[in-house]
Amino acid sequence: MSDYNTTDFTNPSTFILLGIPGLEAAHIWISIPFCAMYTIAILGNFTILFIVKRESSLQGPMYYFLCMLAITDLVLATSILPKTLSIFWFNSREINFNACLIQLYFLHCFSVLESGIFVAMAFDRYVAICCPLRYSTILTNPVVAKIGLAVVLRGGMLVMPHPFLARRWPYCRTNIILHSYCEHMAVVKLACADIRISNYYSLFVIFSVTGLDVLFITVSYIQILRAIFSLPTKGARLKTFATCGSHLCVILAFYIPGLFSFLMYRFGHNVPLHFHILMANMYLLVPPMLNPVIYGVRTKQIRNRLLRLFAHKGT
Repeated sequence: MSDYNTTDFTNPSTFILLGIPGLEAAHIWISIPFCAMYTIAILGNFTILFIVKRESSLQGPMYYFLCMLAITDLVLATSILPKTLSIFWFNSREINFNACLIQLYFLHCFSVLESGIFVAMAFDRYVAICCPLRYSTILTNPVVAKIGLAVVLRGGMLVMPHPFLARRWPYCRTNIILHSYCEHMAVVKLACADIRISNYYSLFVIFSVTGLDVLFITVSYIQILRAIFSLPTKGARLKTFATCGSHLCVILAFYIPGLFSFLMYRFGHNVPLHFHILMANMYLLVPPMLNPVIYGVRTKQIRNRLLRLFAHKGT
């Protein structure tokens, strides 16, 4: 294990992740809910993928986007949790410089992907409710594939400069990262150089992605709500709104912790560091855990297939 010091050196081959500074004595206890959330995320998202693949009646645009969300959640949670748990359980704090940049890329790339998938799902609900007679002609399989490809390319290309910029900076102060994973700003702040380019580009990505995505989702749901309230009966309104309830829940579960974490990181200078890092971990763990639970409980088709699967195994 490398000596955890802060003496001068040039471009370290490894970084040291401290986990949650200030709560080292509680790492074992913190690992219990972290491990539980990760287990639920893995089992839940694989269950969603299994059910959609098994049931031909669920192989439509909405469920294709749901599968994309499940895969994204699996990658997002797996990009940080195994290393974080190894810190908590085995005090394995070292991470190779290149591995750190790969982790940085994956967690930021798939966060952008998740936001893009929510936009695609909002568009799907907009077409289904506002243009129901044209749904099958608008959202054909080739169109869904093109939307998915656009979401992946956007995430991959927007985040690509992060590791390249991080790699070019000289690191000559310390190799200790005050975090449980290689978060972009936590890494580049260690550089002994002017990192304003990284700062500005990071803000550009955050505001362009989140701002545009939230705007598109908001406009979509305004149109959806107008269409719902124009329906003639209360029963029809409730039934139609129920089809959007799951999507709204997972959107809130993703954006609200993310917004809170961002505002706290930028402006919460008096907030303890360990609280910052706990919130950053919650932002990457809670949505992958909640998404399959919400869709499994609130989506009638998935819930019925899941109950049928358990009933079949019980006989």
